[in-house]
Amino acid sequence: MRVVVASDKFKGSLTAADVASALTAGIRRTAPTVEVVPLPVADGGDGTLEAAASAGFERCPVTVTGPTGSPVATAYARRGGTAVVELADASGLARLPDGPAPREASTIGTGELIRSAVDAGCRDVVLGLGGSSSTDGGAGLLVGLGARILDGRGHPVPPGGGGLGAAVELDLAAVHRLLEGVTITIASDVDSPLTGGSGAAVVYGPQKGADATDVQGLDQALVEWADLVTATVGTDLRDHPGAGAAGGAGFGALVLGATLRSGIDTVLDLVGFDAVASGADLVVTGEGSLDAQSLLGKAPMGVARAAARLGVPVVAVCGRSELAEPELRAAGFARTWALLDVEPDADQCLVRAADLLEDVGQDLGRSLPELTRPDRVR
Repeated sequence: MRVVVASDKFKGSLTAADVASALTAGIRRTAPTVEVVPLPVADGGDGTLEAAASAGFERCPVTVTGPTGSPVATAYARRGGTAVVELADASGLARLPDGPAPREASTIGTGELIRSAVDAGCRDVVLGLGGSSSTDGGAGLLVGLGARILDGRGHPVPPGGGGLGAAVELDLAAVHRLLEGVTITIASDVDSPLTGGSGAAVVYGPQKGADATDVQGLDQALVEWADLVTATVGTDLRDHPGAGAAGGAGFGALVLGATLRSGIDTVLDLVGFDAVASGADLVVTGEGSLDAQSLLGKAPMGVARAAARLGVPVVAVCGRSELAEPELRAAGFARTWALLDVEPDADQCLVRAADLLEDVGQDLGRSLPELTRPDRVR
């Protein structure tokens, strides 16, 4: 019997690799003859780099410009000519040394990270968008790749979304030279436009510390930035699905001709999920919270779809579940375990997540004969 553990992180407590390790240890205690294969996954946000590295990609360290200017030690993952770049690791919220900077934070470091991968010979770049600290419309991403964004006096505009309103000139010549022959795939499930009521500033700005005044100013700056980009490249991409991803970094990538693809589907391809899970008896997936957002394409749903396509039953493990049993069944999960069902104290669930997951793993191991019955296979 073979079980594949393809879980995302439990945000705030454990990485995806930690989750897989704890569940694997638990299953092996009560089902020692079962082959358990850990396969950490992510949906394009934080954890994407780790998932690629766990699947055998080489981790290539790089020092880049952090969201507020301080150097950041990060990396991209490489296999052959393919590079995996995680915006969250270079330009994410965790990279803000002094707290939120909604108007000043930029994605320059992410552009520098892509440039390092391309300079090293990579020709296919997978860009995981999520967890951004900035709302700069992808301007920093372009600058990190060599673009020049100038104000009316011919000076570079300051980093961050707050300065975009001063931009009057965009020069992408160096970027086009750098990326000749390079393909970029955006791994993200965000389909928001760049501007407006469902855009990057209004929807996601408050999560990055923006107050009402900041949101209004940032949205107006993004409108003016989109006007300048449209005048420069001849195509208006502000309403393209995904343009608002990661504070508008999606817009910057789309300007470069990037293709948007489901984050979890992209990661599953990168880690070779089909090859690993084909012929398995059970797939275990999960994340910290199973809720309505999960059903819209987060990692567990992507894993459930992929497992169903292979005819392998799938179960879910989470910290908490806000979904009713019929919803979970309709989503394809044969059974669901929640840590809050084991330990009702939410704080303890965070502190003791690894131990509790091992306990769940033991129960899962005992339940394998039932979960892998032929009539369970979909």
